[in-house]
Amino acid sequence: MSEFELDPRLATDSVLVAEGPLSQVRLMNDERYPWLILVPRLAGITEWIDLDGDQQDKLRTELNRACKALKGTDGVEKINIGALGNIVRQLHFHVIGRHVGDPAWPGPVWGQGQAHRFDPAVLAERVAHWKERLGYSPQP
Repeated sequence: MSEFELDPRLATDSVLVAEGPLSQVRLMNDERYPWLILVPRLAGITEWIDLDGDQQDKLRTELNRACKALKGTDGVEKINIGALGNIVRQLHFHVIGRHVGDPAWPGPVWGQGQAHRFDPAVLAERVAHWKERLGYSPQP
């Protein structure tokens, strides 16, 4: 099997926050929502059922960690988890903090206007914030 390679669209739309036990944890570059993406570092995986039991357990633990981090974020009333894969086939999970009155409420975030990219300095701060909030150690 080939080595893990991040889908170009995910690479363009998000930034790396941390490397979990199984997955990259990424921040969607859209300031409208607190939005994390988990991408298992496994080549050729497109479906949950492609993961073995141990991999599913690790990913479930990582998803729980992301949900708990989002749940404690100011303004988050609901957490949406999605793994559609219709456009980006590589297995990845969106974990999105939602609240009444957000730009897409009560519908899904997909297809709701254009992303509002973070200013580069703010993006760097948000990455550090999420790394700390998720409990991942800073990279040396």
